[in-house]
Amino acid sequence: MYAIILAAGYATRLHPLTENVPKALLRVAEKPIIEHIMARLEELSIIKAYVITNDKFYSMFLEWLHNFDAKAPVEIINDGTKSNDDRLGAIGDMNLVIKSMNINDDILVIASDNIFDFSLKEIANFFKKVKSNLIVLYDVKDYALAKHYGVVEIKGNIVVNFEEKPSQPKSTLISTGIYLFQKKTLPLIPKYIEQGNSSDKTGNFIEWLHKRDKVYSYTTDKTWYDIGNLEQLEKADKYYKK
Repeated sequence: MYAIILAAGYATRLHPLTENVPKALLRVAEKPIIEHIMARLEELSIIKAYVITNDKFYSMFLEWLHNFDAKAPVEIINDGTKSNDDRLGAIGDMNLVIKSMNINDDILVIASDNIFDFSLKEIANFFKKVKSNLIVLYDVKDYALAKHYGVVEIKGNIVVNFEEKPSQPKSTLISTGIYLFQKKTLPLIPKYIEQGNSSDKTGNFIEWLHKRDKVYSYTTDKTWYDIGNLEQLEKADKYYKK
């Protein structure tokens, strides 16, 4: 299995903090967010982890990697974009990594603004057991809060509906930005893009995919933070400094 860490966004909601520093390199409990993710990846036998970023922050990620003691091979990929206006989006970036690196295996996709306490090994084992695509969910238990996320409805463990930031959420289960895709699913990603679908968010692909192929869910109740704004950044920092 390969890992793809999506870090090509411009995090405009966190300006001015992220005007000259990528969100993934902001510090939580004295270390960059991406290092919290890398620590979790060490639980798995990853062939290689690809961190995809943009042209604006590419050199900063190279510098970070130069000073980071990675336990598994890590490569930084530049998607060539220079601003929020010309970004490729999460699906566009996934497709670029898969195509340019000739990936032909299962992949784990993680948004780079995630910090969490749950085990990726348990999730990977479940993925192997169900032999199907998988999305990791978290119950925010608040319909008003769910409006800000990708909202998922499930029947048993199978996804039956997915909506990005709905005005009327049908569930409080939300996507954590962690996905596992089977090798056989990879050719569907360029097909999805070629059909003119939105390449902005991974959830848009899940919304399309679950109508064509089974997508399982894994719901966690362990600590999880989505660093989407200053409040969440400060909460995560306080929690992990304990």
